[in-house]
Amino acid sequence: MHAIFYDRYGSPDVLRYEEVRNPIPADDEVLIRVRAAGVNPYDWHFMRGSPHLMRIMTGVRNPKDSRLGADVAGVIEAAGRNVAQFKTGDSVFGICKGSFAEYACAAESKIAIKPENLTFEQAGAVGIAALTALQGLRDKGKIQAGQKVLINGAAGGVGTFAVQIARSFGADVTGVCSTRNAEMVRSIGADHVIDYTREDATQRGQRYDLFFDCIGNHSWRARLRTLNPKGIYVGVGGASDSWSILSGLAKKAALSPFVSQKLVGFIAKVDKDDLTLLGDLMQSGKVTPVIDRCYSLRQTAEAIRYVEEGHARGKVVIRMEPVSEE
Repeated sequence: MHAIFYDRYGSPDVLRYEEVRNPIPADDEVLIRVRAAGVNPYDWHFMRGSPHLMRIMTGVRNPKDSRLGADVAGVIEAAGRNVAQFKTGDSVFGICKGSFAEYACAAESKIAIKPENLTFEQAGAVGIAALTALQGLRDKGKIQAGQKVLINGAAGGVGTFAVQIARSFGADVTGVCSTRNAEMVRSIGADHVIDYTREDATQRGQRYDLFFDCIGNHSWRARLRTLNPKGIYVGVGGASDSWSILSGLAKKAALSPFVSQKLVGFIAKVDKDDLTLLGDLMQSGKVTPVIDRCYSLRQTAEAIRYVEEGHARGKVVIRMEPVSEE
């Protein structure tokens, strides 16, 4: 098979397209013939080893794991002896390690059956972004029907899922995006759209019950004045360097005891039940992945460069070419 590898941190130029043997699934894993794999900021953070704090886990000088890619959708080719919920031929989606490849292994606990009404490209776009939106809104934001929710970065990968998931909970949704994305954000369910090139959402005098922030481009004072007295701020994006992250955490910790609002930052976790719930939302038509562009496996470096620019509308997906022989 062919796969993408990297053995040093750096720009997309460090990525290699190589031919290797197919991976072998462990007892609790399945082997997936990958049909599509979503690209996330998660991927370029690993590729660059940025922020540097993460290198404590991923490898100080060079990456410990040379594979890349997490979101996956495809067809099960083989299953480990302990796998009980899936069988050969099942179409699935979820999370695995090394999904930028023609074949990848995934734990049974990190995948779900692909909705029939979704293409593999759409299913491959779900993974990290949709889990982040769901868990951020539901678990951290405590979203309720009728609440006013502000989604900053509504046109991005996480944001497009957040708009639709918030609407599925019955919230009144305001999306913040650029002029070129305003109509798209309305089309996926936003009740109101603020064009950040013309107006600052934190300066309008409007207060929200939940501020779901995919960008992190406002001061803490601005974020707080946008919330109701008992509102919740959930930050899921922003600074990528170690100092800015530490500084932001310190400011949040310092502010929290003195304000009535709740300030939350988090990283999504892979949860099989949540993947199944997302599958149900997509099967019912309440959530539809938004895809900006598709690239071939050979074009993975180009795809990551595009995502790094920060202007993707929805998700960017790696679409697999016909599978090669070993």
